Amino acid sequence: MSDFFDHITPEHAAFIARQPLFFVATAAPGARINLSPKGMDSFRVLDEGRACAYLDYGGSGNETHAHLAADGRITIMFCAFDQPPLIYRIYGHGRAVLPQDADWAALASHFTIERGVRQIFHISVDSTQTSCGWAVPRMQLVEERQTLRKFHRQEEPAMRLAKYGERTRSIDGLAVTPPAFLPYD
Repeated sequence: MSDFFDHITPEHAAFIARQPLFFVATAAPGARINLSPKGMDSFRVLDEGRACAYLDYGGSGNETHAHLAADGRITIMFCAFDQPPLIYRIYGHGRAVLPQDADWAALASHFTIERGVRQIFHISVDSTQTSCGWAVPRMQLVEERQTLRKFHRQEEPAMRLAKYGERTRSIDGLAVTPPAFLPYD
């Protein structure tokens, strides 16, 4: 029912590209477990499946950044809500890449950087796993929500940086490095 791989195969990369939603899980000693849904065409497979990355938009918190700085471990999960059923997990170690970092431009070239992006999470793949997904319901995507994009388009650049750039602590008090600037203003 489940198989492990040491990288993201081309077949699994094609599966990932078809999914409109994925989940990110991180944890750090003494902190809450963080589990977040993500969408908006923000995930990319890199380096022949040995690495991947996703865009992170300013929003309700910055727990993933804090957890990766403290512990590094990350799990990404994709679920097929159509046919055939499949659950695909990526286990790895990640880090936040901020606009001021030397490798920002190279990593950002894989994405469309738009208002609201505050960092990119780069993940080195340790292993991946498939499982059946037989209990995952079949659902249909109606449309992608535009609420977060609209929100970021309405805010002034200085307000966005003040709101999302100055957060230096997670909800559990772990350190967060804020971006020095936002890459689209």
